[in-house]
Amino acid sequence: MPFPRSGRALQSLSAAAMSALLLASAMKHFRDPLFFRQVVPDYLCLEGRDDGSEPDRRRPFAVMTREEWIAVSGLLELAAAAGILVPPARKATATALAAMFTVFLAGHVDALRRAYSPVGTPGQRTVHTLRLPLQAPLILWAWSLRKPASAPVGRQPGARV
Repeated sequence: MPFPRSGRALQSLSAAAMSALLLASAMKHFRDPLFFRQVVPDYLCLEGRDDGSEPDRRRPFAVMTREEWIAVSGLLELAAAAGILVPPARKATATALAAMFTVFLAGHVDALRRAYSPVGTPGQRTVHTLRLPLQAPLILWAWSLRKPASAPVGRQPGARV
């Protein structure tokens, strides 16, 4: 059986691939939270910096600990992994995903800034230099899933078969 080339089939395949990626990432949030620790900006965290300093309670966006941010983002990715598979929810989920990936840019930029600071290591520089540009295709991919799937060529809505 040849691969169906309809817009709907391709969009469903793309949504399934995005869902698999989100599910893998969500699982990693809970299995290996240290992997995500560096991409949570200090200004979002109630606790002090990684150097053990006291918490700065004056941070306006500091509403959770670093571990809580990692867990919440993992839960959001898990919910999005399910939502992107449901066609009626796909547009809203894809819009939320594009926004989430865009917000994640702040964490990646902050991690890159810290990697190139005097305390950064060559390994951190490499990882964060590669990690930051990956957000752009994720944002575009999520945004592309917002479009309604087109009907197969020759089978437009309302056409007789």
